[in-house]
This record gives sequence, C-alpha cells and structure tokens, in this order.
Amino acid sequence: MAKIVFGMNQSLDGYVDHDHNEFRPSPALFHHWVEQVRGLSGSVYGRRIYEIMRYWDEDHPEWDAAQHDFAAAWRKQPKWVVSRSLKSVGPNATLVGDDLEAAIRELKAQRAGEIDVAGPDLARSLTDLGLIDEYRLYLHPVVLGRGKPFFAGPRPPLRLVASDRIGEDVIRLTYVPA
Repeated sequence: MAKIVFGMNQSLDGYVDHDHNEFRPSPALFHHWVEQVRGLSGSVYGRRIYEIMRYWDEDHPEWDAAQHDFAAAWRKQPKWVVSRSLKSVGPNATLVGDDLEAAIRELKAQRAGEIDVAGPDLARSLTDLGLIDEYRLYLHPVVLGRGKPFFAGPRPPLRLVASDRIGEDVIRLTYVPA
C-alpha cells in the first residue's frame, strides 16, 4: 500500500509561494529534491502546480547537470493530475476528473512506496478526506508576509515524527496525523 505524502518548501510564516527567490534551493537542497523525486512511485498534482511543473518536460540549454537530473526523474515518474478544466495532460500523466477520493484510494491500494501530493489546495482536499499519511514542511529562514499558505484550510492534528537539516539553512519537519 502506498503512502501519500504532502511536502513543500515553506517560509517561517507558513507560505509556499514558489515565485520568491528566497526559495531558490541550495545545491544540497536541490540534490535532495532530485533524490526525492527519483524515489517516488508517482505524484498527484493540482492543475496550477502541474502547469508550473510542465517546465521540466522540455530540456533548456541553460540547465546544468543537476537540472537535467531533476527533469529526467520528473519525466520518468507517473503523474495524476486532478482537474475539472484540463482536457488533456502531458507525457506520463493521467487526468483525474470527478471522484478524487476513489482515485486516490485506488492509487494507495494498487501502488507501493510514496506518492507525492503537489499543491496546498489539493492537499487540503485530501486532508479533509483523511488520505494524507505524512506532511513534510521544508522550513526556509525567510518571512514572506504573503502568498499561498502550506495549510490551505484548518490544520489537522499532527504528531512530529522527524526533523532533519538539509543543506545549511533548511529544516525538514515530518508529521503524521495524530
């Protein structure tokens, strides 16, 4: 049975807005993300973050070796995209329409390993359904003051199970539902 995991970079004040330069990963953190993606059994995306991540579908001449490694890992993994507005999705991706709960329960039952959830709005829906098994907050030492919060709704009761330092200034906090 697969484990559903929601993890994102987060500011000290709780925002996950990817557009800020403050979240530019150090080489150590970027390597961590490459290895994280390589180890996944797949990812479930909301429409907005999937459209952002489609950047990795095509090589760019300015990329370094680490960026090529990330793109290769991202392209290889199966993706499920939750959207009512998209009519099609890119390579190695499946569109999930109306019955989110049934689709995720089926993925959990049929897969092994970890399936990543990408996007706080999608994570909120899955939290409300009791389907997220683990939350990983990658805390950066910045205060944004605005943006999209990690928890898009009420925070569920959580229990801390691990904390790890990644690179020089990022702490990953791992929680499970209490």
